[in-house]
Amino acid sequence: MDVILIIGRVLYALIFLGSGIGGHFMQTAGTAGYAQSRGLKNAESLVRISGVGLVAIAIGIALGVWIDVAALGAIAYLLITNVLIHHFWSDSDMLQQLEMTNFMKNLSMVGGALVIFALADQMGPMLTDPLF
Repeated sequence: MDVILIIGRVLYALIFLGSGIGGHFMQTAGTAGYAQSRGLKNAESLVRISGVGLVAIAIGIALGVWIDVAALGAIAYLLITNVLIHHFWSDSDMLQQLEMTNFMKNLSMVGGALVIFALADQMGPMLTDPLF
């Protein structure tokens, strides 16, 4: 079962790695432009910072390094992104459907990160043990 969990973690981490490298580092201007069009100020700086966070989340979850912190980071990133970028309730027509799909995808990924966080204590002591 450990092998299945490792494979699952790696597959889950791929979306964070791909988004961090592909969208936030290699296409910074385009990603920042979209974020700015959704009302974000200082979009380019925030895209670069969040790109670093996405890569760190991916590494932490895939390799099991500070996996509890990585899972909580994923939850925070996804929820913040949902509120700041994927606010479908303020859109109409096709954009509303696109943003709702992204919102729901992120919400399901929050569920996955919660499962990873819950399973993290099977891997040994967690950095967040004193908090919970």
